Amino acid sequence: MDNTRSALLIVDVQRDFCPGGALAAPAGDRVVEPLNRYVDEAAAQGWPVYASRDWHPPVTRHFRQYGGEWPVHCVEHTAGAEFHPGLRLPSRAIVISKGQSAEKPGYSAFEGTTSDGRTLVDDLRARGVDHLYVGGIATDYCVKHSVLDARRAGFDVTVLGDAIAGVDVQPGDSARAIDEMRAAGAVVKP
Repeated sequence: MDNTRSALLIVDVQRDFCPGGALAAPAGDRVVEPLNRYVDEAAAQGWPVYASRDWHPPVTRHFRQYGGEWPVHCVEHTAGAEFHPGLRLPSRAIVISKGQSAEKPGYSAFEGTTSDGRTLVDDLRARGVDHLYVGGIATDYCVKHSVLDARRAGFDVTVLGDAIAGVDVQPGDSARAIDEMRAAGAVVKP
C-alpha cells in the first residue's frame, strides 16, 4: 500500500456469500484472513475502512421468485446479511448498505449509502480519498461493479487479488472480470 490518501473497501463479506450461505462463492471465506491483514495495515496508516453489504428487502426483483436471477440472500436484518464472523472490522468502519431498492440489484458499493444517507463517492471525496484498495466477494459481480464505478468516478484502484473470491456462474467469469477491471485502469495486485 502506498502513501496517497487511500481507503480500504471491503465488498460484501457476508454470511450468505460464504460457504453454508444462501449464495456462497466457492471458498468465499478464504478472503477473510487477507482482508484482516489489510484492515490492520489500513488502521496503521490511518486510512478509512469501508465495508459494503447487500441489504435487500424481503421482496425484490433481484430474487428468482420475483423474476430475478438469484436465490434469496442477504435480506436486511437477517443472519445471512451479517458480516462474516471472522472479519475484524474496526469499530470506526463505515458501512455502506446497497441493494435496498426492490427494482435494482445494487451490485456496486457506489450505489449504496452510509447510515446517514451519504453516497460512497461523496463520503470518499469528503475525506480526500483518491485511491481505493478493494477486496471481497464476488469478483465477478459486486467487486467488479464497484471497481468499474470507482474508476468511472476518477479514483485510482488497486484490486487485492489475494482477497477476492468469485461465484463463476459461467466458468471463467472471475478471470473475465479481472480482465475487465484491468482494462478500466485498475491495478490487480497478485
